[in-house]
Amino acid sequence: QVQVVESGGGLVQPGGSLRLSCAASGSSFSLNAMGWTRQAPGRERELIASITSNGPTYYGAFRAGRFTLTRDNANNTVYLQMNGLKSEDTAVYYCYAAVPGQGQYWGQGTQVIVSS
Repeated sequence: QVQVVESGGGLVQPGGSLRLSCAASGSSFSLNAMGWTRQAPGRERELIASITSNGPTYYGAFRAGRFTLTRDNANNTVYLQMNGLKSEDTAVYYCYAAVPGQGQYWGQGTQVIVSS
């Protein structure tokens, strides 16, 4: 079993920055991709970015250019740096970790509110 825990959400003013962290833990597991999605009120969940263990980052259809995903393999942790936040970035942000042969494990989500 793998546990995924997100942190770093909160209230931020428009134009501000936040860094979300996501750590995967458990016993005797290996990770493939880790990534972030988000779900805004009344909208479908969308992929922000994912990153594999050897580095390539995939931003999918999400082309904000304001978000950067990085990974610390040694600590099974990914970071989502979000700059120039806008009100439309308000959402619950979810992290996932993909384990070969086991599928994806998801965190509980962390709320980001962008408001003045």
